[in-house]
Amino acid sequence: MQSPLSLLRKHGIRPLKRLGQNFLCDPNILEKIVRIAEVRDTDTVVEIGSGIGFLTSLIARRARRVIALEVDRRLVEVLQEELGGMPNVEIVHGDVLAFDFASACPDRGDGKGKITVIGNVPYNLSSPIVVRLLESRASIDRAVLMLQREVAERLAAPPGTRDYGPLSVTVALYTQAHLEMRVPASCFVPRPDVESRVIRLDMRVRPLCQVDDPALFRDVVRGGFARRRKTLLNSLKHSSLPVDAESIPAILEELGIDGTRRAETLTVREFASLSNRIARGQNP
Repeated sequence: MQSPLSLLRKHGIRPLKRLGQNFLCDPNILEKIVRIAEVRDTDTVVEIGSGIGFLTSLIARRARRVIALEVDRRLVEVLQEELGGMPNVEIVHGDVLAFDFASACPDRGDGKGKITVIGNVPYNLSSPIVVRLLESRASIDRAVLMLQREVAERLAAPPGTRDYGPLSVTVALYTQAHLEMRVPASCFVPRPDVESRVIRLDMRVRPLCQVDDPALFRDVVRGGFARRRKTLLNSLKHSSLPVDAESIPAILEELGIDGTRRAETLTVREFASLSNRIARGQNP
């Protein structure tokens, strides 16, 4: 297959800013992404934003099946022309935020078949796509994503750091996050204004800790971080959680959580304990 840059020129593709298109054109980086994903000949891989198909072809050489997901009709035509002869590649014109990942799972007869997800994610859709993958975690074994460097580092940030936030908590609850290589802007066409980084998310078989009400857990985390410069107690008192604001100090004391701390210092387990306690009601 021709180089990524040659393919862009061959098909006269001009990246669309409204779709956040930045094409990764370094073949060595693309090869490394496949290695990081540890693609095996038994794997079904869903590729987010297949673009001109260079990465798709690399994945297809190793995987049993590849679903190439692309929202841009122009690029779907390129994929059909360049990859039409690869029998294990299925090209799908669609939006990743509407894609049913469960439908891609291999049928092993035991209902336990899972997929691998690989993608160079549009920077403007990074958070919604990560949330979508977490929602579909029952169908996903691992995901390897190219993201804006700051976003990738925020996803993997530990408690007590500046980057730690609501999505960091949720990612840690449901995955084991591994920051991989940095990718300079010079590897892309057009050149973005930011540096990129690859992150691997290995979905946990079970969440890191027990969460009785996932929706409430999400609201507790968001409520805690809503006023980052304020204390946890102050933030929770001004949140819309289903608990009497006046009872929050007693709940925190019961759990051994100092209300003068800030949300960024709480571990996932502490957020889970707080959420579970609120879910049980105000009475112990």
